[in-house]
Amino acid sequence: MLRRLLALLTCSGLAVVAAGCTPATLPVDIVPSPSPTVTQAPLDVDGEPGNPPKLTYEKPFEVVAPASGTVWPGTGDRLERDDPLLLNLYAEDGRDGTELQNTFRSAASPYTMTESSLGNHLFEALEGKRVGTRIQLMEQDEGVPVLLVVDVLPTRASGTELPGPPDPLPQVTRDELGEPSIRVPRGARPPSSLEVVPLIQGGGRQVERGHVVTVEIHAVTWSDGRVVESTWTEGTPPQSAQVGIGALIEGWDTGLVQQPVGSQVMLVVPPDLAYAGTKNPLAGETLVYVIDILDAHKPVQAEPKPKKKG
Repeated sequence: MLRRLLALLTCSGLAVVAAGCTPATLPVDIVPSPSPTVTQAPLDVDGEPGNPPKLTYEKPFEVVAPASGTVWPGTGDRLERDDPLLLNLYAEDGRDGTELQNTFRSAASPYTMTESSLGNHLFEALEGKRVGTRIQLMEQDEGVPVLLVVDVLPTRASGTELPGPPDPLPQVTRDELGEPSIRVPRGARPPSSLEVVPLIQGGGRQVERGHVVTVEIHAVTWSDGRVVESTWTEGTPPQSAQVGIGALIEGWDTGLVQQPVGSQVMLVVPPDLAYAGTKNPLAGETLVYVIDILDAHKPVQAEPKPKKKG
């Protein structure tokens, strides 16, 4: 049953993202009941932006009709058809509160603002909304009431534009979609220590050690400006990883900590903080990264199962 339900969530596009405002009681804009004597039981959605929501309702919950509502509105860009989406998802089985999906345990999921990617129900619920929105959906699937909370995350840095890097550091430009280009100054010697240069100051929570971060990346070599990594190419989703636990190169573990979500940061990483001493082809290179920080959260741990008596 759980596998089938998760498949339903995937094909319906039931995913999530973070935002900021005040929790509200749902449902809102409920589809009218086919019977005037039957009303939808209340569902309360609480929780802070960037954290999994808490759903409060009387169990078992019966979905009178499929419905959706806004928990809080977003203030970012308005969602348009074919836009890339980054979503966080939390879902429960309304019969007993069993958790069906929770991307706060791992990382946000990429989608596209189309019916084929999201499914008709979620597409209609998100149509016209803005980045930062949190919405709630409810559906009945062969007797299973599926209660969902969806957060819409940014897909590019947004915030206060900061002064460009000083010479002789690389210079960064962006196109109308936010994709960066990096120009390394010809003949300049690379720095011997890590350079952390914020380019856009975001307004979200600060990245901490242990956070799972989701980012857009564009990286070139200092020696010849060759692109060695980019998530901005078509069909390449943002990347997610845990910061500060040794899973990333040291330049990232150091340079991303304390940067606010929504920021764009340039990291100039010397070989000893990148791939020096490894068999990686970039072992001797100073690397220049431009990173858009889209999300950061402490991974939610699964609650321990109660021990069986006897």
